Amino acid sequence: MAQPLTIEDLRLLAKRRVPRMFYDYADSGAWTEGTYRANETDFAKIKLRQRVAVDMTNRTLESTMIGEKVAMPVALAPTGMTGMQHADGEILAAKAAAKAGVPFTLSTMSICSIEDIANHTGNPFWFQLYVMKDRDFSARLIERAKRAGVSALVLTLDLQILGQRHKDIRNGLSAPPKPTLANLINLATKPRWCLKMLDTPRRSFGNIVGHVSGVADMSSLSSWTADQFDPRLDWDDVKRIKDQWGGKLIIKGILDPEDAEMAAQSGADALIVSNHGGRQLDGALSSIESLPAIVDQVGNRIEVHFDGGIRSGQDIIKAIALGAHSTYIGRAFLYGLGAMGEAGVTRCLEIIRKELDVTMALCGLRDIKAVDEKILVGGRAGAMQRLAAAAI
Repeated sequence: MAQPLTIEDLRLLAKRRVPRMFYDYADSGAWTEGTYRANETDFAKIKLRQRVAVDMTNRTLESTMIGEKVAMPVALAPTGMTGMQHADGEILAAKAAAKAGVPFTLSTMSICSIEDIANHTGNPFWFQLYVMKDRDFSARLIERAKRAGVSALVLTLDLQILGQRHKDIRNGLSAPPKPTLANLINLATKPRWCLKMLDTPRRSFGNIVGHVSGVADMSSLSSWTADQFDPRLDWDDVKRIKDQWGGKLIIKGILDPEDAEMAAQSGADALIVSNHGGRQLDGALSSIESLPAIVDQVGNRIEVHFDGGIRSGQDIIKAIALGAHSTYIGRAFLYGLGAMGEAGVTRCLEIIRKELDVTMALCGLRDIKAVDEKILVGGRAGAMQRLAAAAI
C-alpha cells in the first residue's frame, strides 16, 4: 500500500476500515452540517503571500502551549469514543502524540480511561472535562486526573445540551455497537477492526463504567449519559472547577467575544475558539471566521487557541496568522487512527508537520513564532473580506 500523502488519503482509508456508525460519528456535524462544512472550506478562501530569495535554512516549528514546550503549535483535541475508531485508540493516539512532541487531550467520553492513558504512556497528558448533573462524579473525575499526573484540564462549555446529529441518530450510535442486523452486516465487512476489538477489553466508556453507582452495563450507561450533561452550567461553576483543579485550565467552546471576555476574566490560562466541530449549533460561524474578533477582545490577556476544520499544515499557519497562539486537530488524527492505528496518527502528524514547515518557508519565514498577518494577501483585513464576501 502506498504511503498516505494527505489527510484526505487517511480519511478515505478510514472510511473503508471503520464501521459505518463510528466513521459517521467522526465525519459529520449537526442538522444540515453547514457549519461543519464551513469549518473546513473557509480556510481555502484565505490566501497566502509567497516570498522568494530569502534564507529558508534552519527552520523551527517549536513553540509553547500554556507554558509547555511543543514540537509544533498543535495538540490532539479531545474526541469522544476515540477507542471505537480503533481498538485502544486513545492509548495509541497518546503514544503517537508523545513521540511527536505534542499534547494529547483525553475526553471524558473516551473508551480508554484516565488510568489507562497514565499506565500506558510515560508523558503527562491533558484531560477534557464535561460538567455533569452528578457533581460528585465530576469532582471525582478531577481528582482522578490529578492522581494520573494530568498537566492541564480542558473544560468544555459548549455541550450543555446535545446538538441534533442526524447520522448518529439514524445509526443508533452506541459503544459497543448494538447487535442489530444492519450493524452485523456492516461489521462483517470490517474484519481488521473486529479482530482488533476482540483483542481488547476496552469497548465502553472507561471513565464512567465502574465509577458511577448503578452504571454497570450499556443500557444503564446510555440512559445515564443522555440525562447527565448539565444545562445549568454557568461561570460560577467555572470558578468552582478552577479552584478545585488548582492547575492549568483551558476553556473550550468559545465563539463569541463576550464569552471570550468572561473566559479571560475567569483566570483560565487559555481558551479554545471552537464550535465543537460543527456538531452543536448548525448555522454558527466557522471557527476561523470567529477567531479574529476573539483575538481582538482578549488576545493580549489570555492564550487564544484554535480548533475546527484543520486538515493541513496550511490551515494551521493561516490560523496562527489570524492571531491564534496554537491549534488542535481532531478529525485529522481520527482519520489516521481509523486507517492505520498508532502508525496512522503518527503519519497524520508527519503530514501536518511537513505541510506547515514547507508553507512557512515559502511564505519567507524560518520560525513559527514569527508568523503573523503579513503572510496573508491583504493582511487580516483582506482575509476577513474574502470570508465575508464568500458568505453573502
